[in-house]
Amino acid sequence: MKNFKLPDLGEGLPEAEIVEWHIKVGDTVEVDQVLVSVETAKAIVEVPSPQAGTIAKLYGEPGDIIHTGEPLLAFDGEGDDTGTVVGELKSSKGDDQGAQQDQFIVGAAASSKRARANRATPGVRALAERLGVSLETIKGSGPGGLITTDDVHKQASHQKQLGEAEPLRGTRRTMARNMALFHAQVVPVSIFEDVDIGDWKSGTDITMRLVQAIGKACETVPELNCWFDGDNLSRQLLNEVHVGIAVDTPDGLFVPVLRDITHRSQKDLRQGLENLRGAVATRKIPPKEMQSATITLSNFGTMTGQYANPIVSPPQVAIVGAGSIREKVVPHNGTATIRRILPLSLTFDHRAATGGEASRFLGSLIERLGKAT
Repeated sequence: MKNFKLPDLGEGLPEAEIVEWHIKVGDTVEVDQVLVSVETAKAIVEVPSPQAGTIAKLYGEPGDIIHTGEPLLAFDGEGDDTGTVVGELKSSKGDDQGAQQDQFIVGAAASSKRARANRATPGVRALAERLGVSLETIKGSGPGGLITTDDVHKQASHQKQLGEAEPLRGTRRTMARNMALFHAQVVPVSIFEDVDIGDWKSGTDITMRLVQAIGKACETVPELNCWFDGDNLSRQLLNEVHVGIAVDTPDGLFVPVLRDITHRSQKDLRQGLENLRGAVATRKIPPKEMQSATITLSNFGTMTGQYANPIVSPPQVAIVGAGSIREKVVPHNGTATIRRILPLSLTFDHRAATGGEASRFLGSLIERLGKAT
């Protein structure tokens, strides 16, 4: 048999989950015929056949995780194992930086996983596998954090009492891993303020006002529209503003990127955002559409909550949070008046930006949002 290994999907991600096989053992396939749909943290990808031939074996079932370079299926016949690149992202300065970010995530996750696996002897690992216990969930009680047989038995007993845990898959699995990595890599500081939007016209597009205000603030204080390299202690101030828009879905968090916002009309920006949200909802968004953001907006106020300290996603240095708009009694033109108030949060990486820069950025946001139009 000749194995076909899971190819590099061009996303900088080390694994994928099998969603659906489009062929079965014994089928004859042609070159570029779709073999399987797999789900990564960013999209559902259809993997084409690298050759014509007959399917001899499938190496996984829907729901199984396959790592890049591991056998995916086998063809009848002899020959060297194959692998290919499915889809090639266009390269640009921004895309290169996004790829560097993905490589950082993958490298850190792989190193962490190797470290955990090395904290147990082969016998303990075999026991854990037999009892259905993940070593990654155990803090070893032995010397140097070594996981012991007692640790495994205790975890197995704990799992039995609680019932079987549901493993995180796809987007949620990667989100959990990435959030931990980002939290470990960033020195976050959050500042908060309210903006009086009582003069906004009825029907104002809140999200677009926020996006355009972020663009103006980035022009005024470019130090927060940059990429920061923590390993080399260097930063790159960016001329274009690409805003990542956090989108909540039942499958987890997606952050598509609304590009070059300072050179587009509000109507064009709104249509662009609707297109991105539609692609996210159908899980057909190309990976490149979620790369290379220069700053992020989390508009959690569409649900609930006033203030937050959301996680900054490296190499970005800032994320803006917008809370729920509510009516408050505030001084206005010398009298106590009921006005509509928008709570704002700004979390920034203090390694890359000063408190003064962050304060001026937030001040620019407030100034722009406080205007009627």
